Amino acid sequence: MNLVSAFISPSSAEETALSQTESLVIRTLLYFEIFNHPLLFDEIIQCMGKPVAQPELIKTQVEQMLRKGYIHEHRGYYLVNCNKDAIQKRIEGEKLAHKYLKKARFFSSIIARFPFIRSICLSGSISKYYMDKKSDIDYFIITKPGRMWVARTLLVLFKKIFLLNSKKYFCVNYFITEESMDVRVRNIYSAMEMSSLIPTYNYSKYETLMSINAWVKDFYPNFPNRGKEWVIKNRTYFIKPLLERFFGGVVGEKLDIFCYRLTLRHWKKKFSHFDPSTFDHRLRNGRNESKHHPLGYQQIVLQKLLQKHSNLNSLTNCL
Repeated sequence: MNLVSAFISPSSAEETALSQTESLVIRTLLYFEIFNHPLLFDEIIQCMGKPVAQPELIKTQVEQMLRKGYIHEHRGYYLVNCNKDAIQKRIEGEKLAHKYLKKARFFSSIIARFPFIRSICLSGSISKYYMDKKSDIDYFIITKPGRMWVARTLLVLFKKIFLLNSKKYFCVNYFITEESMDVRVRNIYSAMEMSSLIPTYNYSKYETLMSINAWVKDFYPNFPNRGKEWVIKNRTYFIKPLLERFFGGVVGEKLDIFCYRLTLRHWKKKFSHFDPSTFDHRLRNGRNESKHHPLGYQQIVLQKLLQKHSNLNSLTNCL
């Protein structure tokens, strides 16, 4: 019996009444169902929208939900719809992710050598420990203020020249500076992306980032900061400080403005079909922030989640 049939054909009124915890569990699973990403029990706890002091009590309620048929479990993974293919896909994706994490750490060591790079984290699917053959390694990069566009342009040129423009292991699509670490878009999607960042360079800066963005705890109060497992060792780079000194004055300021205007002009031409609001949301740009997400994946996910919640509310309201 799936969740829908459990609501439509209840055996008693008590069986159809969702407690607050049951609702939170289902809503947590529904969010990750958008990505066909079943969760382990510990991940359910991490991603629930309320503080959990006694996980064993949640475990008891989850087991009750299993007996009622509201949710399903297979091989330790939980999901709303009984899709065993999604579980197998996730297991295979985890194995591939660990291989890609080694590559991500290697490329992080390359990115760290570039001037004005202050910290590197992994975002996107790899930060959820999942990858498939179509996945890219996404990087969330913090730079020195006033030189973000110089750093970004150098990295893009490196990708185009030395990686033949392949973004498979080198998708540098989100930059902020040390002056703009307070992320302004705050919703369940951006909170998950922030919470799940995997630091690979300059762990202390990552800790500062998470401290500044403590608002994510409003969405995921149980999600812990990531550890240092994939952080590369801090090294003294010879060329990096020389380049930073050379581009640290007026020359660097003018070059950063030039790189910013050049990129913005290219984006506006390439995405001329976007209205101003869509352009700003998907291709956020400024001297202290650069986001290149032209497909608008965040909005797609939020719309799907809204529909799932609407369907759930319709079912519960009919009880």
